[in-house]
Amino acid sequence: MKLKKRKFKFAAIFGICWFALLVLLVDGILKFQTLVDYFGSYALVEITLLLLVILPTVAVYIFTKE
Repeated sequence: MKLKKRKFKFAAIFGICWFALLVLLVDGILKFQTLVDYFGSYALVEITLLLLVILPTVAVYIFTKE
């Protein structure tokens, strides 16, 4: 699969902004340790947060028109 520059650029910008928003939300407002205490597993919270960044970024790349 060949990467298209424009699609990759939009997905990268979205990924960086979305990651920054989640960092602000998780570290600033919700507190990471509170999430770990609520869900009971550090690994579960980490994997969920990673998927919340990776999956929407990939979706933006797939659905961006060339």
